[in-house]
Amino acid sequence: MNKFFSDPQTILRMHEGPLGFCIDSYSGLLHERGYARQSARLQIRLVADFSRWLRQNGYAAEKITPERVNRFLQCRGQHLRPTKGDSAALHRLIDLLCQTGVISSQTPPMIMTPCDRLLDDFRLYLAQERALSMATLQNYLPFTRQFLCECFTPNRIELSRLSAKNVTAFVERHAPTLGRKRAQLMTTALRSFLRYLRYRGDLATDLAACVPSVACWSLSEVPKFLEPSQVQRVLDHCDRQTVFGRRDYAILLLLARLGLRASEVAFLKLEDIDWEAGQITVHGKGGHSAQLPLPVDVGEAIAAYLQEGRPSCSSRSVFVRGRAPRRGFLGQDAIGSIVKHALARAGIDSQHKGAHLFRHSLATQMLRQGASLAEIGEILRHRHPNTTAIYAKVDLTALRTLALPWPGGEL
Repeated sequence: MNKFFSDPQTILRMHEGPLGFCIDSYSGLLHERGYARQSARLQIRLVADFSRWLRQNGYAAEKITPERVNRFLQCRGQHLRPTKGDSAALHRLIDLLCQTGVISSQTPPMIMTPCDRLLDDFRLYLAQERALSMATLQNYLPFTRQFLCECFTPNRIELSRLSAKNVTAFVERHAPTLGRKRAQLMTTALRSFLRYLRYRGDLATDLAACVPSVACWSLSEVPKFLEPSQVQRVLDHCDRQTVFGRRDYAILLLLARLGLRASEVAFLKLEDIDWEAGQITVHGKGGHSAQLPLPVDVGEAIAAYLQEGRPSCSSRSVFVRGRAPRRGFLGQDAIGSIVKHALARAGIDSQHKGAHLFRHSLATQMLRQGASLAEIGEILRHRHPNTTAIYAKVDLTALRTLALPWPGGEL
């Protein structure tokens, strides 16, 4: 409390009511998560008001429920202007009381519809039986839910009535509204779900074979990449005198020097870096892990961030949010946002602005310097050679030897 309030009388008033015993713990939690002084003061005053409201209405701390939290907020809103973070602050309090055993952490059972139960079973199948990543589950399930909702009502799922017409109509209806890659993902998710229904015995016929294919010719695209000078310009435009700049510089170096995927950077843990051996353990797609050498400049950038930029918090993630609450990134979108802003700062107008742009740039530069496709595939941890073969399209030196002479000779 002394970190946020200096007046002893104010601190004493904050401890009034049935929540007075936990106000110090709540203040410590806010300090640990890096909340600014003004934000923390507002949250602590809110909890103190809630404590006095509980006392006035004869409720003990053990009797706090979400419904009573909502009633308090409604009463308080009649004479004080509510803020966007009021509800989140009190739910943070409830989590603290649950952790300390003051109130029960049991939540009322969710009322699941037949559609919810089916999707939950499918999620478990993908995760446990097929060992697919969380990212794959997040991509598959929305399409599956949409398919079920368009074919049935949430409370009445009759899988035996599904037909090839339902499947083809769904794809024909939605594929034109999606990009090619997204449409392919939709058909893949639908095939996986229909195979699961056949596996469970819900379908008598193999409807997965009825899912139309989205045209995608192998190696039909040319990978988008940055020139080495552009990569360096992006790195140079990171202001390493600031906390955000040191963090972003280390993240961009991991992408540019090691070709890591966005999710691999987002979920990197402190224990994944072996400083003595100069190695970094990367947890890639499908639960596969690999050890890569840690380049000196990358190691120095990460060390500078850990020593002079990373906020103090309980998270084991290497990279954490710059603003409260202090925690690691929840997914790859945060890394993509950092890349997008870095490109904008450097004044680079690229059609593609995701983290994979640096992965393609690394592979292209290695190819130009004489690395073989097999060596590039090893660095990028490709499981299939065909995945790396697309970079042959940017090997202009090798392609010139295959070009036929122009009819009539040179102009």
